[in-house]
Amino acid sequence: MSTLINVIAPLLYMVCFAVILGGAFALMTQTLRSGQQVSAPRRRHPEAPNPGEEVMMVDLSRERLEQLYQQAS
Repeated sequence: MSTLINVIAPLLYMVCFAVILGGAFALMTQTLRSGQQVSAPRRRHPEAPNPGEEVMMVDLSRERLEQLYQQAS
């Protein structure tokens, strides 16, 4: 019985190791292949400003909010 375990345990270890190694290799190759593919350009949002167009901005920094709070009281 002990001999059977001494044979099965290393074989099971090698099979699990090969499965993990194969999965890691497949993941690596797919990642490298996806980096080579050029993705299609993304569509612009309809409300996005055109290049060079001015955009209104709201300053919500802590200092600005404190100034507004002090002015209100």
